[in-house]
Amino acid sequence: MPLSETSRLLTRKAQPLTDFARIMRRLHIDGPLLGGLLLICALGLAVLYSAVGESMRLTVNQLVRLGVALVAMLVIAQFPPDFLRRWTPWGYLAGLILLLLVLTIGEVGQGAQRWLDIGIRFQPSEIMKLAVPMFAAWYMHDRHMPPRAGALIVLALIILVPTFLIARQPDLGTALLIAASGIIVVVLAGLSIKLMIAMGVLAVPGAMVLWHFMQDYQRQRVLTLLDPDSDPLGAGYNIIQSKIAIGSGGLFGKGWTNGSQARLEFLPERDTDFIFAVLGEEFGLLGVLTLLSLYVFVIGRGLYIATQAHDTFSRLLAGSISLTFFVYVFVNTAMVSGLVPVVGVPLPLVSFGGTSMVTLMAGFGILMSIHSHRKLLPH
Repeated sequence: MPLSETSRLLTRKAQPLTDFARIMRRLHIDGPLLGGLLLICALGLAVLYSAVGESMRLTVNQLVRLGVALVAMLVIAQFPPDFLRRWTPWGYLAGLILLLLVLTIGEVGQGAQRWLDIGIRFQPSEIMKLAVPMFAAWYMHDRHMPPRAGALIVLALIILVPTFLIARQPDLGTALLIAASGIIVVVLAGLSIKLMIAMGVLAVPGAMVLWHFMQDYQRQRVLTLLDPDSDPLGAGYNIIQSKIAIGSGGLFGKGWTNGSQARLEFLPERDTDFIFAVLGEEFGLLGVLTLLSLYVFVIGRGLYIATQAHDTFSRLLAGSISLTFFVYVFVNTAMVSGLVPVVGVPLPLVSFGGTSMVTLMAGFGILMSIHSHRKLLPH
């Protein structure tokens, strides 16, 4: 075959890929990041289907929520970072107002007052998972870095006010995660090693003060971490059953929908907080490593986007979103494995739920916006 004909055929075969890439670019979608997210969601749906007892109704509900979350991601990706930056203070203020409404007229469920019902029932604390790092990055956008003493005081207020309001609900786990998202921005802004060491030292007396204000059940969770066998049928039951499920999966697992701990309902909260144990039991170490590898890819892609950003706001925000996602993954998997206290943190993009998934996908929409609009930003 002549060389020119071969070149023509190769060009014709490559054309659909070029067209697809052009569509993705026009929609401001980052292909590698979207691919990683969809693979996590697909694996999550498979695990969830087993965790909910092969209920098609609940699985379809989750699929619908995933669709809504993907639409939210796509919509937010269309807004350039400078637009998001201009509206960030108003979003943070709206989030604080919603948190105050939760404490006054919010719905009570499972001993906590965390929900608002305005036709749609949701947790305003989820909004602050994005609003806090966005506002902290907004504040540092045109200021000296590393942050000076005055800026650190303002940043502390930006982080501590919503953290306190959420802890009052009470929702200590979410409060600490939101605080972490803001602290990550401060660290990425160039916080000195000396100050980080000082903060680590102050964390010890701070933990003692926090212990005094914790609820009884929260203290019990910490004590259970140290000795789960002290109350195997009570406070230690969740952790014991979770570790049994993970350990029994072995290398390749018992097979999809064949997990005895989940099927016989020994494993609590198997479709939400402890769904990682279902994955470990049914897919074994191989399945666990597959999911963790996908998480690492998504986090790595997010950090790469942060390094490519052309302004301070985008760099700090992209770095915070990526590392906060890592914190969510670490806390849930460590909690289920008995390495940290049970704090009620879902496994990102896998656990059953809607508000959390929409918030996460909205964050990834911001990452895509930062990456796709980076050439339009001034140096």
